[in-house]
Amino acid sequence: MYPDVRMTWLGWLGVVVLIVAIAAVTGIKPKGTRHVARTSLMGGARLALLVIVIIVAYLAYRARSGG
Repeated sequence: MYPDVRMTWLGWLGVVVLIVAIAAVTGIKPKGTRHVARTSLMGGARLALLVIVIIVAYLAYRARSGG
């Protein structure tokens, strides 16, 4: 009835990275923790996330274009 679809470790890693990226950009935090959304630490984290996204997008482009 259902196709045999299994996620590899790379698929699970992608899901986790997506969730972490959304949490980092939106500033979601657990109850009782300090607010860091408007601090320089959060700004640095967002910058690092942007750099990582650009690198991964470039590598994916290179892999897809065969270069």
